[in-house]
This record gives sequence, C-alpha cells and structure tokens, in this order.
Amino acid sequence: MPILQKLAHLFTWAPENDYQFYLPEESSTEPISKPTKEVEKQSIFPSVAVNLEYVKTAYNTMLNSDIIIREFSILARNRQYKAFLLFIDGMVNSAMINDFVLKPLMLKNSANSFDGEQERIISEAVTNNITVRKIKKFDIVSYITSCLLPQNSVKQVKTFSEAFSGVNSGNCSLFIDTLNIVFDIEVKGFKQRSISQPQNETVIKGPHEAFVENLRTNTSLLRKIVNNENLIMESASVGDITQTKCAICYMKNIANDDLVAEVQYRINNLQVDSLLSVGQLEQLIVDQNTLGIPEILSTERPDKTSQYLLQGRVAVLVNGSPYAVIMPATISDFMSSTEDSNLKPYFANFLKGLRLLAAIITLLLPGLYVAITCFHQEILPTELLFSILATRQNVPFPVIIEILTLEISFELIREAGLRVPSPIGSTIGIVGALVLGQAAVSAGIISPILIIIVAITGIASFAIPDFSFGFHLRFFRFIFILLGFIAGFLGISIGIFVYLCVLCNLKSFGISFITSACTCGNKKSNDYFVPPIWKQEKRPSFLSTKKEKNQEAISMKWKN
Repeated sequence: MPILQKLAHLFTWAPENDYQFYLPEESSTEPISKPTKEVEKQSIFPSVAVNLEYVKTAYNTMLNSDIIIREFSILARNRQYKAFLLFIDGMVNSAMINDFVLKPLMLKNSANSFDGEQERIISEAVTNNITVRKIKKFDIVSYITSCLLPQNSVKQVKTFSEAFSGVNSGNCSLFIDTLNIVFDIEVKGFKQRSISQPQNETVIKGPHEAFVENLRTNTSLLRKIVNNENLIMESASVGDITQTKCAICYMKNIANDDLVAEVQYRINNLQVDSLLSVGQLEQLIVDQNTLGIPEILSTERPDKTSQYLLQGRVAVLVNGSPYAVIMPATISDFMSSTEDSNLKPYFANFLKGLRLLAAIITLLLPGLYVAITCFHQEILPTELLFSILATRQNVPFPVIIEILTLEISFELIREAGLRVPSPIGSTIGIVGALVLGQAAVSAGIISPILIIIVAITGIASFAIPDFSFGFHLRFFRFIFILLGFIAGFLGISIGIFVYLCVLCNLKSFGISFITSACTCGNKKSNDYFVPPIWKQEKRPSFLSTKKEKNQEAISMKWKN
C-alpha cells in the first residue's frame, strides 16, 4: 500500500490547501479589494491635485513607462489655472499635442490675454438711439472649448471611466483645476497598416481594396462606396476590460427595424472581459449550432459589404479586425463571390453551379468511393473494377485506413503551407503532393486511384468562396467517409437526410438558412440565381425590407 500511495502521489495532482509564500504583515489582515463598478464610474474631482493622484494610482505610473502626464499652467483671460495632460506614448501624435493643445493653452496671445472685465458681449442691438447689450459672465469651460482648443474633436466627459476610455483609444485627456469635467481631445497617431489588396477574396474585375485593422478607416471605406446619408453606423463597446469598439452598420431607409434591433440587442448584452476579433464576436452572437455550420457571413471586402448593406442586411465592424460580419446569411451567400456581380449572368450562374458541384464533391466523393469499394462493387463497369482491384492488389491496408491516412496527410500539407513562411509555402505543396504521393504509390502503401480521388476532393474544396463554409465541408467529409465504410450507400443516405434536416431547421437571425434555395423557382424573386442587372428590380424577399424595389422596371431609359 505505501508503494501504491507513492505512485498515486507521483502521477496525480491535487490542489494545495496552504501555499508557502510570504506576504507583508500589513497586507495579510486586509484582503485585496477588487475594483467595483462604483469606483469605475467615479466622477471627476474639482481639485486637480486629487485628480492627478487618482490617475497615477489607476495607471500605475510608477511601473508603466508609456503613460505620460504633462503638468502645466493654463493662461486664460490673464488668469492661470493648474492643469495636466494624460496620454499614452506611441498612440498619439506628438506634433498635434504640441501645436494644437499645449501651445494655445500655455503661450500668451490675443485669445487668452483679455484685459477687460471677465465678461463678454454676446449680442448688441440699437433701438431708438438706445443700445441694448446682452452680457454673459465669463465661463472657462466654453471659453477653452471655443477659443483655446483648435482641435476638430473635443468632448467633455464627467467620469474617469470615460476619460480613460478615450486615453486608451489614442486620445489625450485635459484636467483643469476647479473643473469637475475633462476635455477628451482626439490626437490619435498610432501606426497602422495601410489599405491593401484583399488576401483571401481576390477578384479579377472589381475593386482591389480591403478592410484594415482600424475601425474608422473601415467605416470611411463603406461611406465612400455607399455615399448616402441614410447609412447609419452605431457605436457599441464589447468587453468589460478591453472595451472594444464596434460599429453596427445598416441602411436606415432599407433595413428591417426588427433585424436591426435584434443585432443591437445581442451585441449590447454580451458580458465578456475581452473581444479581440470578428471571429470571437461571430461565436458570441449566433444561435446555438452544434454542427458548426456558419450562420454569419464574414468578408474582408468593402464593396461586398456595401452590396449586402444596400440589400437591407446589417454589418458589424470590430476595431482591430480586418473583417466585417454580415447577417443574416443564407446558403447561397456562402456559394457566391464578388465576381458574380461583375460578370454576365450566364457566366455568373455557370460559376455558381460549378461551386455547388465542388461543394458536393468535397462533402461526398471520398465517402462514395469507400462505399463503392466496400459494398457496391457491382455498380462499376467491369473494366474499371478490374483496374481498381489491380491497383489495390499490393496495398496491405484496408481502404478505410488508406483513405483516412491520405486525407489527414492532405490536411497536414494544407495547414503546413499556411503556417510556414511565404517563400517556402509553395515548396511544401510541391514536396507533399508530388514527392510523398509518388513515393507512397511506388512503395505500394497507397493505390493510384485513391490519389486521384483525394486530389479532386482537395481541388474542389478550394473552389468554395467562403473559408468557414469550406472548412465545415472538409470536416464533415470525414463523417461521410465513416458512414460509407459502416453501411455503404445506406449510411451515406442517412447522413444526407440528417444533414438536410439540420439545414432546414437552421436559422440565421430569424431567417431560414436555405431560404434562397427554396425560392429559386419563384419568378418574382431573385434570391438565388443571378439575373441580368437590368432585371434586378427587387431586393431579396426574405429580408422584408422597407423598400422592396431596387430599381425601376425600365432601368435603361436610353432605349426608349
């Protein structure tokens, strides 16, 4: 028993009740208190000395080297007021702070050196040779805002949480003695990536601009394309710690109010500490989906986002992420590309059908091969059957081990090609596909026909425009392989039935996921096929937009 107890103690772990570390005596009696919401919403004090101590404590200025506090005196109407600026080094434009904040406030000039009474005339009228003047007493708050700060964006905040939020986003906060407000001045100057071409959604005919990590740059790209005052971009913050800025974008005169309210409700009722990317937001606002089918469309293209906004959908941008999420989404959206709207309808519909075929091949082809090889050899022509048997004659493994090994190897090659540095990414694909594949066939480990099946499946998976939907099909391909190995066509049929039932039951923000596919036979709806541009008279019917018509019945007036 002692030996067994020692072995159990050696290979198991249990949390310790008493940890051996030292705490100072003055800290051992009083537990460390966590900041409460009341402290976070603390109002600004009228004393600049108290505000300074509060700021130093909140930002741990003894430890943080990038927190800058600039103390100085303000000259206003020949009176001096103590003040200080709070900003983060590296996130602000130092030249803007020097030229447009410190210089107007500190240096003596005609704007701040008024020698008369501390009053000003705001209106003057002459009636019957009698001058009537309306005099307003001097107010330092309005005086600083209107006379001494030439910055284009100056806000007045009353709590430390609002002031700290501005500082953390790249602004500077101006604290002035005797005032219980703070001036939040926009002086952002942090480095950011410039607008470049899309990396994952390339097109031949179309714009070559993509979103970046800066929220305001992304909103400006949408404004430039839509160019209408009805484009609304509501601000929201997600994350108790990070306070990540989000922009909820929609067309006020087109989008359904219930859809907009649902998106706002879900985003404003997220209780998380942090939000770092669009992918995290997508997982937080979608309905419960156990099979991992994407319910929200994500894109890095501003033109694609604008196109969906003009249809009546809602897009959400997240600061720090170069993607936008669009809701609701249907299965047709994941099979569509931005290229479709720039091509003639015959070519666009041909490409859509080709992508649908690619999705079916990606999902079912390996499973069908396993089912035919194991259970249904009689459906093959005799010559083809003999050819397959001849290629598999020297293979020592059953077909399920053979195809799983090759599929997993293909996924490893794909993942390695994405993770390695770009100059050698193509080398990984060449070595994995050619050298290893040929060596495996020559060694008799893999049959040549299976190499062809896996290669066709892999090429078809690259034809899916949306990465999330393509990843979903790649994952479920393994399930259909197992179903085909267990029960042949019967197992695959049961899997397809269950899969279609899940698709029919799936909803994206109240819209059925297969709505566009179900309405493809309705002549009054253009939700699935790509009609000619002069026939796109109505917006998608399932969105229930405020404006049903997209254009007039006769759009080419020049023909009349």
